[in-house]
Amino acid sequence: MKPRLSLKGRALRYLSMREHSRLELGRKLSRYAEEGDDVEALLDFLEKNNWLSQERFSESLVHRRSARFGNSRIMAELQSHGLSGEALQEVKSGLAGTEMARARELWERRYGAVATDPAERNKQIRFLMQRGFSQRAVFSAVKGEPDDEF
Repeated sequence: MKPRLSLKGRALRYLSMREHSRLELGRKLSRYAEEGDDVEALLDFLEKNNWLSQERFSESLVHRRSARFGNSRIMAELQSHGLSGEALQEVKSGLAGTEMARARELWERRYGAVATDPAERNKQIRFLMQRGFSQRAVFSAVKGEPDDEF
């Protein structure tokens, strides 16, 4: 029989796989917490030793999602993970400069050609809007405009 992992061991195993937000890791660990275990104290310890970092988590999430999703979708996901305030604004300003280029790249990968009829154009617009791109980025990408003017 395998020995049971301690909460700290379980937390380190989760963090070795990928970055987690404090909220997400707390939720995962609370399932395994027994009486006398203090999940919040463990999370504080992990943050103090820089094993758990909201900044690294947000960078990781942005890196994983930015090629497929727009700013509003990424920001909503970060908020659902408990990020707010100044940290969220920093990420938002970092993403703002690349949104049009990312929308254009995704549009080119998916469609590659400017739509010839309104139905196809609407389909392309809906696809990018559902991915969380701004209207400005969507219409720029769908028109097939080069993005070096921005």
